[in-house]
Amino acid sequence: MQEIALISVVSILALGIFSQWLAWKVQWPSIFIMSIAGLLIGPLLGLVNPEAALGELYSPLISLAVAIILFEGSSNLDVREIKDISKSVFRVVTLGAFLAWIFGSLTAHFIAGLTWEVSFIIGGLFVVTGPTVIIPLLRNAKLKPRTAAVLKWEGIIVDPAGPLLALFAYEVIKVLTNEHLSMNYLLNFFGGAALAVLLGAAMGMMISIMANKGQFPEYLKSPVILAFVLLCFTMAEVIMHETGMLAVTVMGLVLGRTKRYVSSIGNVGHFVENVSVMLTSTVFILLTASLARETIAQIFTLPIIGFVLVMLFAVRPLSIWLSTIGTELVWREKLLIGWIAPRGIVALTVAGYFAATLAEDGYEEASLLTALTFALVFITVCAHGFTLGPLAKKLHLASNEPPGVLIVGASSFSIALARQLQEMKIPVLIVDPSKGRLRPALEQGIDTFEGQILSERSRFSIDLAPYDTILSMTGDASYNALITQSFAPEFGYNNTFSLTAAPSHQMGKSELPVSLKAHLLFQGDATFPELNRKINTDYEIGRFSWEGADTDLVFKEILPETATPLFVKKKNETLVFATLQKKISLDPGDELVILKLKPDVPANI
Repeated sequence: MQEIALISVVSILALGIFSQWLAWKVQWPSIFIMSIAGLLIGPLLGLVNPEAALGELYSPLISLAVAIILFEGSSNLDVREIKDISKSVFRVVTLGAFLAWIFGSLTAHFIAGLTWEVSFIIGGLFVVTGPTVIIPLLRNAKLKPRTAAVLKWEGIIVDPAGPLLALFAYEVIKVLTNEHLSMNYLLNFFGGAALAVLLGAAMGMMISIMANKGQFPEYLKSPVILAFVLLCFTMAEVIMHETGMLAVTVMGLVLGRTKRYVSSIGNVGHFVENVSVMLTSTVFILLTASLARETIAQIFTLPIIGFVLVMLFAVRPLSIWLSTIGTELVWREKLLIGWIAPRGIVALTVAGYFAATLAEDGYEEASLLTALTFALVFITVCAHGFTLGPLAKKLHLASNEPPGVLIVGASSFSIALARQLQEMKIPVLIVDPSKGRLRPALEQGIDTFEGQILSERSRFSIDLAPYDTILSMTGDASYNALITQSFAPEFGYNNTFSLTAAPSHQMGKSELPVSLKAHLLFQGDATFPELNRKINTDYEIGRFSWEGADTDLVFKEILPETATPLFVKKKNETLVFATLQKKISLDPGDELVILKLKPDVPANI
């Protein structure tokens, strides 16, 4: 029995992570691939039954995982993201959620054929569009900040509200159908919700104060905060079921607000984010692998399919359009937001709880809840996951341009490089705190930003969505290394590069590890002073297309010895920069960009 549980857990963990990796490779929605993987190993092939293998631990483990995911999402929210659309966000998470509840309940009753009692419970639950599905979609779609902020805030704020609405409907039904219960019963519900809010706020403030006073050693900070998250969730659940998600969301919001002033808390974010990614993939496969074949068969009935279609094409668009009348959003943003509403882990987990509870109360329709929920989750994940990117580009709410380059540091060489990128129709932005150093770039029509890239203001002022690569090209090697380290989690290890201050041959082998070579741009003598000296005297940046097959031929016979390869633009629009570790290779149709002598300058200069 222990071996079965061990194999099940390890298989699900590995399959979840590999599903995320495969989704990244093929550029498909990760939730879709995880759903298929869970269905294959569970109900379709019968290889794993997580619910049976884990027994009584199944539900608590999923609940704790959801708590961490919600905390991670809420702690990353910052009110500066919505400074221009605060009215829209407020309307969507209040009036929009209420309208979605009412319209969803009517749809469940008239289309799916559920009783009024069950309809209002399921209608409340289906207002959720949580971070487990929204955040991965936004990460791939590269939406413009306004639209992405509305969808992200809605997903995180409404996620705990959905279960509370469903629980509220259930409590009202109990009062109305049981003559022994009075309105005081409902007051207890509101009291429990209020206590959960206070608990989350108090816990968040306590952690912030303790971190600010240095009560946690750095190596224990992430585990301690994670322990407090689980403790906060459990305490709220003991007070009243389904309020734990509300408590950890409030806790995350408080910490997200205070980490602007307590910088050390911000360093915890990457650890919790990595844990959240692992838990998201694991929990989704746990849930889908535990579905029964009978549940899947119920999905293909006309009432369930009709319910899902009305939710997609009527309930969601109508609730968004009505709630955002008179707000800052334009019609294109309303159209996209009104279409995107994938459901995820919270809907599945809470639906299972209400299915069991309503079955105990004698509601025959309770057996449909799981099938109804999975149908909505799977179809919305597929429909919205595969259409978000193309629709956003069609509505001009996402970048239609090839992946761009963000350059830190304005100098003669970086401006020349930016001009070359611009001529190749590649988005480029130069960031520098000096207006004087940026002036030549502005005169040449290059996009610039005056400010310190590491400051909080700059991070919220610069739209990073169009840029896939960051080049730190200042004259300070330590600052370049800091930029690389700071932005590697956001841009990716393979897309962060910097210039060196000294030629590589002047460094000892121990001073230049292999990992550093992958980040250092160009050849060993292509330092900041040398590149700027060349571009200011007798050198220029040029390019040529390569149609041959032998890459070595380019560097041995075609390119002059004085040329420095900079990067290659591949046929698929991706850029490959030369580094100390990576040797550039060319395929037919690629464009090679080099630093070369001007035509009228002798080669032996």
